[in-house]
Amino acid sequence: MDLRDEHLDAVIALVRQHTGIAMNENKRVLLQGRLLPRMRALGLASYDDYIAHLRRGGPEVGPFIDSVTTNDSAFFRTPAVWWYLNDEFLADWHAGHGGAPLRIWSAAAATGEEAYSMAMLCLEFQRQHPDFRFTISATDISSQALDAARGATYRGRTVERFALTRPALFRRYLAGGPERWTVAPEVRAHVAFATHNLLAPPPRREHFDLVLLRNVLIYFDEQNQERILAQVRTAMRPGARLVLGEQESITRIRTPFEFEQAHVYRIAGEPQ
Repeated sequence: MDLRDEHLDAVIALVRQHTGIAMNENKRVLLQGRLLPRMRALGLASYDDYIAHLRRGGPEVGPFIDSVTTNDSAFFRTPAVWWYLNDEFLADWHAGHGGAPLRIWSAAAATGEEAYSMAMLCLEFQRQHPDFRFTISATDISSQALDAARGATYRGRTVERFALTRPALFRRYLAGGPERWTVAPEVRAHVAFATHNLLAPPPRREHFDLVLLRNVLIYFDEQNQERILAQVRTAMRPGARLVLGEQESITRIRTPFEFEQAHVYRIAGEPQ
């Protein structure tokens, strides 16, 4: 069943209403492929019926959000980011904050690989610095992705790459095989998952020392990018760092951040 222009426009408007994500006609095939299973599950015969059903609100909004959002994640994605966190950020933060706990927010955490990677990195640092403490809040708009993250069981390319690139960490913190691998309880104990829309106020009004907001701003228009970054700023402590994805730059929009190094931003006006 083809997604005609009038239906496409209505679906794109509903995506923006419920997620803030900006889509265009290039997403026609993707949306069509993801919505047809939802229509069949509900016994709806047309896009008109499905759109009307969504506009009434109710429990279908959650599966709709799960269907139209992309949850692409991997362990230790973008090596340069993890070199920075391991070789610079953790040591510098620990030296300047004594016994205070490091508070980390993995925003748009998808299926959890980023949050668990951060926990593993922190646990390795803790082996050298026993007084080091940390907590990780991981959020996403997709309840389906968060269910997978809480399950902490992975397979396929994401674990294959992890095993190849960081074999010592893989052996220490994942168990199972040969096709299904589960993150160790000591890693999972440091990560708390929760549902959150990036356009809404930050979760629990916590103040974080590090925010990982990677590979998600590219899905929003400039207006909502600015709105998201303003929200993130309210959740950050003085001296905190923001880490973005490899395809993202915020230097051409109005934000409360300024460039520090590749992928890394500090709060504008604060000393380096």
